[in-house]
Amino acid sequence: MENNRVKKIYDYGQSIWLDFIDRQLISSGQLKKLIEEDGIRGITSNPAIFEKAISSSNDYDADIHKYAEEELSDEDIFYQLAIADIRSAADLFLPVYEEKQEGIDGYVSLEVSPLLAMDTEGTIEQAQELWHAVDRKNVMIKIPATKAGLPAIQTSIAAGININVTLLFSLERYEAVAEAYLAGLEERVEQGNPINGISSVASFFLSRIDVLLDPILHEKNLQNLEGKVAIASAKKAYEIYKQKFSGERWKKLAAKGARPQRLLWASTGSKNPAYSDVKYVEALIGPDTVNTIPMETLEAFRDHGDPAVRLEQDLEGASSVISQLHHEGIDLGKLMQQLEDEGIEKFNTPYRKLLAAIASEKNN
Repeated sequence: MENNRVKKIYDYGQSIWLDFIDRQLISSGQLKKLIEEDGIRGITSNPAIFEKAISSSNDYDADIHKYAEEELSDEDIFYQLAIADIRSAADLFLPVYEEKQEGIDGYVSLEVSPLLAMDTEGTIEQAQELWHAVDRKNVMIKIPATKAGLPAIQTSIAAGININVTLLFSLERYEAVAEAYLAGLEERVEQGNPINGISSVASFFLSRIDVLLDPILHEKNLQNLEGKVAIASAKKAYEIYKQKFSGERWKKLAAKGARPQRLLWASTGSKNPAYSDVKYVEALIGPDTVNTIPMETLEAFRDHGDPAVRLEQDLEGASSVISQLHHEGIDLGKLMQQLEDEGIEKFNTPYRKLLAAIASEKNN
């Protein structure tokens, strides 16, 4: 597999994580094969992924019945099922985590309940509970980048928990997320606790941006900008990343062993059939970043992807795209808030469906 296109991406400093998990993937040996042959360096999950996994297979039925006899709630049953899968995956990724620079990759992500997206205290509490319940150093707890999520991110980092910040769309919110990470590290230093073992990523969602913007651009006769806003936003986010994780403030933390909070490109499967199915992978390969990709995108890139560093190409063009939107009166901040709101609902809906499926299986 010397010429594996997916594996080649790591040569350019980017880690590919898989945006999918289920019990079959782990038990069949397929995940181990993806790690070895494609160089997959981590895995992410979300409520929609777990809903599909649990509702569409019999792999979880016996456990559901077992936990039902213990009189656990439907949500507690879900987390017992999820934690078992997350632990198994984390154990498979442990050799990646323990490579020469320990803790760079090898992470498996588990999300707090999407129903807590507007609940700071509830998020803090559940993040701690899941972190201790999974009990694996190469796990990240996912917290959404809502306004309520920001203080939860800071508090969780200060508590020494690895955090994957999810549902991130706007550049302004990304700055606030990076700030929450830095403040959490500083808070931990003030408490006299080590910061050298903490990892975090900020997951910037991409394809949904173009899905929302393209029809608006078409209506305004701005076809020249169609399919460009998500990638331009990602390139601008990377500029912010480089600024936040340099300078005196960062150097003080880095001297104590702090790691930068890497940008992670999420929602990178093309949703528009007119675009290349590897569009959001090829365009954003660059150092010290992560891309979490669904299985079909991984297979597409393995087949015909073109790995090369492109993340910092045409930064002037990226700035021009964003400024043209502003010039045309398109309120990007408002639209990104719409995407955040829709994103929460897109996780709430399958989560409720998942709990209903568990309730139904309990009674079978």
